[in-house]
Amino acid sequence: MGTKKSYLEINKITERIIGCAYRVSNTLGSGFLEKVYENAFAYELNKAGLKVSQQYPIQVKYDGVPVGDYIADLIVEDCVLVELKTVNQIDSIHLAHCMNYLKATSMNICLLFNFANRRLEFKQIVHNLPEPINEVNTDLSRK
Repeated sequence: MGTKKSYLEINKITERIIGCAYRVSNTLGSGFLEKVYENAFAYELNKAGLKVSQQYPIQVKYDGVPVGDYIADLIVEDCVLVELKTVNQIDSIHLAHCMNYLKATSMNICLLFNFANRRLEFKQIVHNLPEPINEVNTDLSRK
């Protein structure tokens, strides 16, 4: 899993995903079950022209042997994992789950959204993000 994309491509995709999350949050508000937000989010992502997979199975391997199975809420464009919560606040355990999902899939970015409160809360979890390409030198002190 995890199609290799450049830093800039991943950044553009995450911006679009976050925009879709705000549309869902602004439309539905808070108070629904996680599955309602997942379905609305997947619909909004598709509407935005993004490829999305719901309830994506993740197999954890140890020394090449399967040792566990998990399910990610959404995978977008085969390169961004999206986890949804409806909890009072994002906790360190939610962040740890995201990091473990990234390790198991060899993906680089997980966006964790919490729809439980009036204001959408989200975190970006990064694991081995590829370096930016064609970075511009902004050091003007060199002559």
